[in-house]
Amino acid sequence: MVRRFGLIHATALNMTNMIGIGPFITIPLLMSALGGPQAMLGWLVALVIVTCDGMVWSELGAALPGSGGSFGYLRRGYGTEQVGRLMGFLFVWQFVLSGPLEIASGYIGFSQYLGYIWKGITARQTMLVVTIVGLANLALLYRRITSIAAITVTLWIGTIITAGVVVVTGALHFDHRVAFDFPPGAFTFSLGFLLGLGAASRIGVYDYLGYYDVCYIGDEVRDPGRVIPRSILISTVLVAVIYLAINLSIIGVVPWRDFVPAASHPQSNFVVSIFMERIYGPGIATLFTAMILWTAFGSVFALLLGYSRVPYAAAKDGYFFKVFARLHPSGGFPYVSLIVLGVLSIFAGFVSLGMVIDALITTRILVQFIGQIGAVTLLRRRAPDLPRPYRMWLYPVPSLIALLGWIFIFATTPPMVIAFGLGALLLGVVCFVAWSWKRRTWPFEASQGAGSRI
Repeated sequence: MVRRFGLIHATALNMTNMIGIGPFITIPLLMSALGGPQAMLGWLVALVIVTCDGMVWSELGAALPGSGGSFGYLRRGYGTEQVGRLMGFLFVWQFVLSGPLEIASGYIGFSQYLGYIWKGITARQTMLVVTIVGLANLALLYRRITSIAAITVTLWIGTIITAGVVVVTGALHFDHRVAFDFPPGAFTFSLGFLLGLGAASRIGVYDYLGYYDVCYIGDEVRDPGRVIPRSILISTVLVAVIYLAINLSIIGVVPWRDFVPAASHPQSNFVVSIFMERIYGPGIATLFTAMILWTAFGSVFALLLGYSRVPYAAAKDGYFFKVFARLHPSGGFPYVSLIVLGVLSIFAGFVSLGMVIDALITTRILVQFIGQIGAVTLLRRRAPDLPRPYRMWLYPVPSLIALLGWIFIFATTPPMVIAFGLGALLLGVVCFVAWSWKRRTWPFEASQGAGSRI
């Protein structure tokens, strides 16, 4: 693979992924979680979590740059021939479930906002839209990385312009009485408030997902020890500012009661279009909706680009089916992995947005996010001499804050979703045991060797 992604390209990739369609489709869900603008507390909790977790990604990404990101970090951290095999396998296992779900959320958001232009769009027509957008995304990514870097920056520019228009428009028409119209008892602490805060934080984390996207294409990043940590930090800070401005802009113009609860307000599917319509009229709102569609497409483009490298890296190291290790003979990109994840994402786009968000966050927490916190700690102890171009600030405080945050989000998730996450993890362990037994690898290799010595 060719190292073509510099700091601008890497930051553009992260930010395009992070902003994407997220803040435009989740504001109604966020406000519904706590029943008012106090739900912004969940967004702040999410910011603290991802900032601290970003330091974990930065240290691992700078020290172990390579395609696949978490797959390599978990293997090295837990031992490549022992527990690391289990962690690497489980990561790929959950990634096959959660990766397409995250990409699908962009397809769902695209179809929701298309509903503002395409009045009366049916469920079957929505599925058709998801399929067409998914296939178009595949077609654009089916090429060498040199042209993809230019496409990424182009989509990023469109994303920044779209977000900038919302922020400027909201600032010019902001009404603090509308934005901070808290309901009675908004900050009364209770179990319901805690669960609502967890739900809001979960949505907030979803909005930030992608701050680490550059880590998945580490083999294609120029000077990764410097570029990866800086791109993660820069993209997180800039997106935090943009998100705060976007959220305040919208709730400062459109009263939150007009789209909360989201389930009973159809216009919540395209709340930003309603925001623009109330200020400039339907003509400008339609034009702006087209810009949001551009942003949504940029998001799924960045996601599929990064995520298609994960099964490739696993297969290349013998942790997944060999066919996924194939590179395109002339383009040099993992075309089998790209096609499989792209097709699965299209099918995942037929599920509701709320279910997609809850499932993908819960599925990732145990193995990927919490697992990586353990990996960075183990590497500090087992490989103190490993070159670390970036070292986590105030170690281990950020790791501990991120760990507590992930536990809080997982514990406040609806029981059925927790059961889904744990069930998927348990099934993955069973498959790993069967796979390892068939290949006579750890832990069966060790026991077989012990028996022969006896």
